[in-house]
Amino acid sequence: MLKQIPSQWIIIGSTIMAVVMGTIVMTVRAKSAKRPVSAKKIILPPLFMSTGALMFVFEYFRVPPMQIAEALGVGILFSLVLIWTSKFEVKNNDIYLKQSKAFIFILIGLLIVRLIAKVILSSTIHVGELSGMFWILAFGMIVPWRIAMLIQYRNLEKKMTNHHIEKPTFTS
Repeated sequence: MLKQIPSQWIIIGSTIMAVVMGTIVMTVRAKSAKRPVSAKKIILPPLFMSTGALMFVFEYFRVPPMQIAEALGVGILFSLVLIWTSKFEVKNNDIYLKQSKAFIFILIGLLIVRLIAKVILSSTIHVGELSGMFWILAFGMIVPWRIAMLIQYRNLEKKMTNHHIEKPTFTS
């Protein structure tokens, strides 16, 4: 079925979806900074994204091992930038994700790099494989980022708990 659709339409459609998804991520990130964070909110996005691995059931999207390694390596490299810009702060005994002006620019930069790479690579790599590679790249980026966020969150949570225990209580 997918082989009947011209590859340029798949490239255009997936590019539009990438821009839409990038915009959604930026909007969600801006709104989430206004609400307290929880471990659940940190863990769920990679779990939801993992359902995308079902694309590899279809031969059209399968990626050779070397390209898997390349996509995963680039994803891990990009995750370092996201880890660097994700910090937490405590407000009113709740933990919030600090708003970072750099995060939006980094996300836009990553989106632009992704779009340029897609245009360049689509002439040499099959569109289905390329889609699989970009999913691997994104998953390879979000998992380490969210693990680092969870570790930061747990450490801050522990610090808050210890701080409350160490506080002397005075009775009058």
